[in-house]
Formats: sequence, structure tokens, C-alpha cells
Amino acid sequence: MAAERQGGGGGGRGAAAEENKDHKDGKDNKENERPAGPQPGGLGDSLGLEILQIVKESQQQHGLRHGDFQRYRGYCSRRLRRLRKTLNFKMGNRHKFTGKKVTEEILSDNRYLLLILMDAERAWSYAMQLKQEANTEPRKRFHLLSRLRKAVKHAEELERLCESNRVDAKTKLEAQAYMAYLTGMLRFEHQEWKAAMEAFNKCKTIYEKLANAFTEEQAVLYNQRVEEISPNIRYCAYNIGDQSAMNELMQMRLRSGGTEGLLAEKLEALITQTRAKQAATMSEVEWRGRTVPVKIDKVRIFLLGLADNEAAIAQAENEETKERLFESLLSECRDAIQAVREELKPDQKQREHSLENDSGKVSNIQYLHSYLTYIKLSTAIKRNESMAQSLQKALLQQQRSDDDGKRSPRPQDLIRLYDIILQNLVELTQLPGLEEDKNFQKEIGLKTLVYKAYRCFFIAQSYVLVKKWSEALVLYERVLKYAREVQSGAGAHRNSLKELPDVQDLITQVNAEKYSLQAAAILDANDPHETESPSQVKDGKPLSERFETFCLDPSLVSKQVSLVHFPPGFQPIPCKPLFFDLALNHVAFPPLEDKVEQKAKSGLTGYIKGIFGFKS
Repeated sequence: MAAERQGGGGGGRGAAAEENKDHKDGKDNKENERPAGPQPGGLGDSLGLEILQIVKESQQQHGLRHGDFQRYRGYCSRRLRRLRKTLNFKMGNRHKFTGKKVTEEILSDNRYLLLILMDAERAWSYAMQLKQEANTEPRKRFHLLSRLRKAVKHAEELERLCESNRVDAKTKLEAQAYMAYLTGMLRFEHQEWKAAMEAFNKCKTIYEKLANAFTEEQAVLYNQRVEEISPNIRYCAYNIGDQSAMNELMQMRLRSGGTEGLLAEKLEALITQTRAKQAATMSEVEWRGRTVPVKIDKVRIFLLGLADNEAAIAQAENEETKERLFESLLSECRDAIQAVREELKPDQKQREHSLENDSGKVSNIQYLHSYLTYIKLSTAIKRNESMAQSLQKALLQQQRSDDDGKRSPRPQDLIRLYDIILQNLVELTQLPGLEEDKNFQKEIGLKTLVYKAYRCFFIAQSYVLVKKWSEALVLYERVLKYAREVQSGAGAHRNSLKELPDVQDLITQVNAEKYSLQAAAILDANDPHETESPSQVKDGKPLSERFETFCLDPSLVSKQVSLVHFPPGFQPIPCKPLFFDLALNHVAFPPLEDKVEQKAKSGLTGYIKGIFGFKS
């Protein structure tokens, strides 16, 4: 208790500011001045407390929306102090601590139940804060377990008080579920999987019954808590021996839609822990006929989950979920590649001379790096191809509906995606250890032709939009050329091209587009609206220079209206005149010889006269 009071009361400048904010907030003070449940009229009336609702609202409003457990712990401490002051249930005074317990005899107000609930929440939030810090400081795990045991102790006291006849049935069930939840968390941290699963199942059963007993609006909160504890139940089942639990965890992540939040973070953490246990049995991987030992744990975990992640992406129901799963897979792959690079750094000489004298192959660690890079680039290609397919569907819908609203997709967006795909394919051909693999190089070459064909097709589509018929027709011919090269060179590589878009469909579409383009070009050439008429001729002059002529100019009501030439053009102006003094050459100045001689005669006599002040 002393440690909790000290941690909750002293949070530095931020906690002090937050405390002042809470004291100024009239809503917080009001919630402590009146009961959180039904107002009792006397000792015979039943007391009620919306335990889960109070916990969830407090957590969302005071830090847990962003995972800030320290802020929530400080809030619990301040709320406890206000409750004790309101109920006149103080633990002694400033100089002496006197412990008090809430007993059934003084249980006349549901705020006494709230007091114990806040004690449990404060201990739980401190444990979750220590759990975050224990990632870098393992010794804090002992303190974490101590705080969890304290939270369970307060929850047991809350459950015992709720067994009183003064408490209604719903509050009793919620207290039992809350107690089971904290017990399951404690057993989970102790890795007592069977006991933890029993506690979580008890909690899940109670909340499911409560959800069925009330309206849909009230049941949302209970169903949300059931979804939160379901991953923990499946993880406990996996550790007990249920091998199907891993697949169910993957399905839960898929059903969550790849959303962000505490549930998604918990699912990712549990899946990673499950794979870490499986990684202990993995020692090597085979790729393109070569077996490579895998000694790095992070790489083992990634390779074990690769098939599950790809299956989850294939089963994704919408593009947003698929995009988030792609990003998660790429992030894990980058982390694995970084771990391999760190192993390559100490062996710099071996990296420089990576070819072995006997076999001519790169080293195992370098080949593993190439394999992981291949996975990363292949996944990036699949992601961009998925985005391209969704953009193609949007383009087709746009052509059918022609709605004016937010920015619609354009062929230029697809061109950019195919540029990135082609760049990734170029990087694939340069992977160390695969330069001499002719089948691999042939396969990448065929894929490059396929994506070049699609890139040319959408470049032609962009030219069609601006009515550049000849350029579009040339590009359509280039598309047919690439497609025929793919068909003629596929041969034994047809299996590797199954995942790519079908070039035969592209050929059919290009032939149809060619006929449509030729018809549009003929109509455009014979369009009477395009012939010059006096009322529609635009000579490029601004409005200020053609006031005397009538012309239908739609640009006058657009944002790029031409009113005057700006900046104005240069005009000739007269230069500033230059003055030359020509008369100076014809002026005769008076002689000065007489004055020069007089000054020369003065000599010593004049100097002496000047000294004594005599003037001539």
C-alpha cells in the first residue's frame, strides 16, 4: 500500500497538472458525491454498481486509449482520495496511518464498493505499467507479480462484499467476473495455463450470460470484454497441448480486421510467443534446391509464421484488412533481414570474398539474406499488384457511373504502381547467389514482360483521355508485342506465371480498345464542334484586348480566366539624356605668372614678418 500511495501521489509535474485538472473538473467531483448505481433509500434497499462500465469509461478517459497506464494509475489514486474524503473514510491523518476495512455493517452506500474497485484498478494499472517496463528491465517482473496479487486481493474483497443481501444480482455477477478476470491475468503471468484458462472461461461465461440478459446496447460492453479475453484462452489452450489454437489466433486477428488497439496488440504478442515456442524445433530452410541452416531466433519465428500470414492475406475480406496484413508481414520481414545483417557485420572479410573456392556458391548466411530479401520484394510486388487490381475496379466503376465527387482514380496512379513493381523485379535479378540461376532469371524476365505490358496499357489509356490517338495506338501495339513474347517464352514456367494477371485477357482487351480508339479518332476528326466558328474561336488574347468581338469562352467562368497579360510585356521608353561639356575645350583662362613671381619673392623676409605679426 505504501508503494502504491507513493507511486500514485508523486508523478512529477505532469501528475500534478493532471491532479489540478481533475480537481477543477466538476464532473469528477460529482461522481464521488453521489452513488454510481441506484440511489438507496435505506439499509433494506439493494445496492448496485456498474463495475465493467465504470472500469471501461475510466480507462478510456484517463490514458488507456493510448496505453498510458501511469496516467490511469494516478487518476485511480486521486479518485480514491476524493472518495475517502467524501465518505469520511480516511486512513488516519497526516501524522499517523490507521488502516480501515470496508465491512458489510457499514455497506450503506455503493461508493464503498467503488472504493475497493478503485483500489483493485490502481494495483492492476501499476502491474501493467511494470509489464511495459519489464521489456528492458527484467527485474521489474517480480514487482509486477506482486501488484497483480494485490489487485486479486482487492477483487476478492469486492466479491465477498457483493455476496451481501444488500447488493443486487447483476452486481454480484459482475464482481465474480471481475474477480475471475484478474485471477486469470495473475495465473497467465505465472504461466499456470490450466488455472488461467479456467479463470478466463469462468469470466467469459458470466459476461456472455449478462450479454444475453440485457438489451443490445448494454450487451455491447460485455461482448467486447469477451473478445478481449478470447485470445488469452486460445493461447492457454495451445500451451496445454491444443495444436489448433494457433490457427484460431490467426483467425481472430483476421476477424479483427487488422485494426489498431489493445486487442490487436495482444493478438500480435500472443501469436509471436506461440511461434517462438515452435521455432525451437526449426533448424534449417530449403530454397531453390539449397538447404541453409537457420540459427537466428527472429528469422526462425518469421519463417514459421510466413505461411500463416500469406493464408491470412488470401482470406482477407476487404482491401483495408489486406493492406494492413501486408504491412505487418513486410515489417516482420524487415526485422528479420536486419537481424541477418547484424550477423554479417562481424564477418566482413567473408562478405567481400563470399564465393567459396570449391563450390562457387555464396556463404550460407549470405544466401539466407538473399532468401529473406526475395520474400520482402515478392511481398511488396503482391501488395502493389493487389492495390493495382482495386484501382482497376475503381476505374471500371467510374466509367460506368461518372459521378462527380471526391478525387477519382486515374490511369497515372496505376502507372506509378507498375513502375515500383518493375523496380522490385530488377532488384530480384541482382540478388547474390542467383546470378547464375538461369531458370530464376528467365522467370523474372517473363514477369517483367507481363508487368511492362500492363504498364504500357495504362500509359495508352492516359493518352486516350487527352485524345492523343496516334501515341495510344503505338502503345497498344507495344502491349501486344510484350504479351506475345510472354506467351511464346512461357513454356516450362507456366506454373510460376499462374499468380500473375492473364496476358490473354489483356490481348482481348487491347484489341477491343484499338477498335474503339480508331472509331473515336474518326469521330473526333469529323466532329463539327471542333471546326472553327466565329463565335467559338479562341485566339489566345486576353479579355482586355477583345472587347469589340463576341466569343464564347468557357474559361471566363473557370479558375484560370485570362483577363490581361500578366506580367505585362516590355515596351520601349526614351533614355535619360547625357550632357557633354563641349565649350570647355574653347575657353582661354587668364595668365597667373605675376602671382607666382610675387609669392617667390617673399622668401625669408616674409617668413620673419609672419612670425612677428607684421603685415605688408
